[in-house]
Amino acid sequence: MLKTAIIGAGKIFDSHLKAIAQLDRLKAVAVADVQGEKAQEAGRRYGLHSYTDYRVMLEKEKPDLVIVALPHWLHKEAAIDCARAGAHMLIEKPMALTVGECDEMIGAARQHRVQLMVGLTQHYIRENRVAKQIVKQGDLGKLVMINDTRHQLYNVESRPEWFFHKAQAGGGILTNLGAHSIDKIQWLLDSPIRKVKAHLSYHVGRGDIEGSGALFLETENHIPATVVQSGYEGVPVNETQLIFTKGMLRLATGKSLWISDQGRYREVEMPEAQDPFKLQLMELIDVIDGVRPLESSGEYAKSINAVLEGIYRSSETGTEIEIFKTMTR
Repeated sequence: MLKTAIIGAGKIFDSHLKAIAQLDRLKAVAVADVQGEKAQEAGRRYGLHSYTDYRVMLEKEKPDLVIVALPHWLHKEAAIDCARAGAHMLIEKPMALTVGECDEMIGAARQHRVQLMVGLTQHYIRENRVAKQIVKQGDLGKLVMINDTRHQLYNVESRPEWFFHKAQAGGGILTNLGAHSIDKIQWLLDSPIRKVKAHLSYHVGRGDIEGSGALFLETENHIPATVVQSGYEGVPVNETQLIFTKGMLRLATGKSLWISDQGRYREVEMPEAQDPFKLQLMELIDVIDGVRPLESSGEYAKSINAVLEGIYRSSETGTEIEIFKTMTR
C-alpha cells in the first residue's frame, strides 16, 4: 500500500481522489493547500488529514507518493522538496516554467532515487490510443501531415488570476492548452518536434499572456504539423486531423474518432472508456514496482517545455527555432 498525499486542492483535486479510490495499491492520507478552508473542506470530504504547509505534511505523513497540483511556478520547488522527502511524485503539466527548471527537478529525483512522472493525460484517452494504433498499423499509408485546431474562450472568470501572468504561468493558451497539442503530436508519432515557427497574438485584455497562436512544426522524422489555437470569442473546437497517402483520421479527443472510407468519414468503434487519471496512476505504480519503464517521464515532459520555449522565441524573433539547440543550450 502506497500512502498518497496531494499538494493543491484546486479544480483537478477531485479527479485525482476518484482515481486513487479505484486502486487497491494506493491510500489517500492527506491534502495540503495554502488556503486553509479549502484544505479542510477537501480533507473532510475524503477523510484526509489537512495542512496549509505541504512541507509539514511531508514531514508528518511521510507519504510514499505525492501528487503535485499547484500553479506552474511552484512545481519546481515542490518537486525538489518531495524528492528530498523520499516521495515518488506525479506533477501536473506543464512540468515547470523552463527547461532549466525541468533539469533541476529531474536531477533531484535521480539524486534521491524516486520516480518523477508528469500528468500527460493525452496518453490515456481512448480515442487517442486507438488513433495511435491505426497510425502504427500503416493501413492508411504514409502519414504526410497533421493539423491540430483548438478554440476555447480563455479569459473566463473562473480561471485564477495567476494564469494571466507569464512569470507565474509560463505563458497563456499555448502553455496551458498548447502543451496538450504538442504532447499529442509527439506521442502519436513517437517522434519529438525539432523545428517550430510561431506567430502569437496578445489581445486577452488581462495580464501579459498570449491569446492565440499559429504554429508550424516539424518532427524529427520530418512530418509537418500545424497547430492553431485561439482563446478569443468563438465556437469551441478541439480536433486533430491526420492525413495519410491512403486516407485520413479525424480525432476529437475525448469524444470520437473518424476514419475516411470511400470519400466519407465513418466513426471508429471505441472500447469501453477508462479513467485517464486512473490509468496514469496505474502506470506509475508499475514503474515503482519495476514492471515497466516510465513513459510520461520528466525527460519526455522536458521536451514539451523545450518546444514551448521555442514557440515564444520564434514569435519574438520572427524566425524558425531548432528545438534541439533549445534543449542543449
